[in-house]
Amino acid sequence: MVTDAGDGHTSDGHAGDGHTSDGHTSDGHTSDGHTSDSRTRDGAMLVVSAHAGDFVWRAGGAMALAACRGAPVTVLCLSFGERGESARAWREGKKLDEIKAIRREEATKAAGVLGAVIEFLDAGDYPLRESDELIDRIVRCFRRLEPAVVLTHALADPYNFDHPAAARMALQARVLAQAAGYDAPGAPLGAPLGAPPVFLFEPHQPEQCDFKPQVLLDITEVFDVKRRAMECLPAQQHMWDYYTDLARRRGVQLRRNAGPNLGLAHSTMAEAYMRLYPQVTTVLQ
Repeated sequence: MVTDAGDGHTSDGHAGDGHTSDGHTSDGHTSDGHTSDSRTRDGAMLVVSAHAGDFVWRAGGAMALAACRGAPVTVLCLSFGERGESARAWREGKKLDEIKAIRREEATKAAGVLGAVIEFLDAGDYPLRESDELIDRIVRCFRRLEPAVVLTHALADPYNFDHPAAARMALQARVLAQAAGYDAPGAPLGAPLGAPPVFLFEPHQPEQCDFKPQVLLDITEVFDVKRRAMECLPAQQHMWDYYTDLARRRGVQLRRNAGPNLGLAHSTMAEAYMRLYPQVTTVLQ
């Protein structure tokens, strides 16, 4: 399902607040905040993506795993990547509106393969400009979706300033959504957001972005799903094998950190993340 946050309606005719005509939300929740099936919001995932392809390359495995568990997964796509991440379409002589439509269709298909809902803010890219208005729109998304976990970009990227801009806005929105006095709708009963942990996904050139792989997520069981989602993005076909190879390398590191180093052949695939906030636990493990 696709939502245009700008016009308030989804492409299939549903209201952009995520509610269907029968009073249920698009993720299976009723308008009074109760679930309409066995799923709960405890595992809800929100992915804040600067461009149309970012969430696929860098967090597709995490998204597919969450969807397989029955958790609602939503991508908040701040732009289509129409100016800076669609070189092939520009070379082919396509116009801006055509490119936006192409990238929208690709991202929508990829999100569907991963089992996610996608919402587009169409805020523009190269540059993605930070503004109070855009942050407020993200706050309202946080309040409405009540995510249990948030994924977004690293806070440094000298090759793509849109990525840290998206991360900064996501983090500011998370804090504002927690403020009881912030004027934005909340659910249920107007309650502010809790404190969902934030994981920063791996940038394209991690060594240049102060990225340390603190969390290695085993995505072996869903990597075929991630690969299918990547192949929904022919505008950036050069990324398909790059991120396949990266998943394989991170899989090697996962195995090395998970048990004895026996040098055995394996097919583990993984994604890397950084934690931004402390882990809260009663057991060190």
